[in-house]
Amino acid sequence: MTGAIVTGGGTGIGRAVALQLAREGWHVVVTGRRAAPLEDTAALAPERIRAVAADASDRQAMDAVVQTALESGPLGALITSAGGHGYSSVAETTDEEWSSSLQANLTTAFVACRAALPALADGGGSIVIVSSLAGIRAAPETTGYTVGKHALLGLMRQIARDGGRDGVRANAVCPGWVRTPMADEEMGVLIEQGRAATLDEAYALVTRDVPLGRAAQPEEVAELACFLAGPASSYLTGATIVIDGGAHVVDVPTLAFG
Repeated sequence: MTGAIVTGGGTGIGRAVALQLAREGWHVVVTGRRAAPLEDTAALAPERIRAVAADASDRQAMDAVVQTALESGPLGALITSAGGHGYSSVAETTDEEWSSSLQANLTTAFVACRAALPALADGGGSIVIVSSLAGIRAAPETTGYTVGKHALLGLMRQIARDGGRDGVRANAVCPGWVRTPMADEEMGVLIEQGRAATLDEAYALVTRDVPLGRAAQPEEVAELACFLAGPASSYLTGATIVIDGGAHVVDVPTLAFG
């Protein structure tokens, strides 16, 4: 059976991707720094998902994760979903914050891709990089996060350019608001500010001008990521697909007319 690796597979989008891959018949290795969430994910489909705690920015650790995945058969896909950190303006971002943000958002994907590429090239596999709407837009005071997510698209394009003749495809998905634990924490800021009383109210506030008028569920993003990982997208590479309920098409200067 074909195997897949999902970084950041313990929660949120990564967990949803792992579960969807398992439902589709893949053997999945989920990895991340915290063992407990990974084990929780694996427990939901123990016959298909294996948890391996590892820092995706560590080369030796990711080499070991790849070898673990190969124990179940050829490697067919890598989905990089690790990330976070980097919420301050350029002027207020410290050297430490800058370094940790790029490590979490960019280096984890780079190291994971580098480790997996030889195995993926053996069978013509697929890489799916989970970026963000922040990869094509900028939110207030999110320097490290925004820069890292932008850079992920460059990484994806380079892999698509270099890996194509080996049959390796690379694509990126850019979600907008998705109801995940990380996004819930951001909604908590609005609640603390008194701008919303509940998580539902906070999500309604941040999606007020989104054409579909709501945040995504992780499973909706997972469906797209799994399509890109699998054979149904066999001629698709180098693509950046935005999944944000239409937020990116909104012309901000015309909001007053809406």
